Amino acid sequence: MTITIYGIKSCSTMKKAFNKLDELGVEYTFHDYKKQGIDKETVQRWVNELGIEKVLNKRGTTWRKLTDEQKSEADASVDAAIALLAENTSMIKRPIVEGQLEDKDQPILLCGFNEAEFDKVFS
Repeated sequence: MTITIYGIKSCSTMKKAFNKLDELGVEYTFHDYKKQGIDKETVQRWVNELGIEKVLNKRGTTWRKLTDEQKSEADASVDAAIALLAENTSMIKRPIVEGQLEDKDQPILLCGFNEAEFDKVFS
């Protein structure tokens, strides 16, 4: 399996992640939510592994533009939050990096950009 980085091309955090992976010599494919979308099953898998608090970005403008009713539903139900994430991919924290390196046994699933974590996982 290879490494896939999920996100939005124009995001500044994504650019940092791309640069870091390039610097570390990690080959990856890019999945652009804006062009390719994302299915609920993939979002569900991420939430199962990382938790909704980690995957759902409540700091962005997309979350702030939701109605109070939508926010309440997402807060009350993980399933409702996952449905919102699949529809509004800008609310997924970026980047999500998933896959497995050939020389490592453990699969990789990272959410958000942390340079030290990237160094540790990919060095």
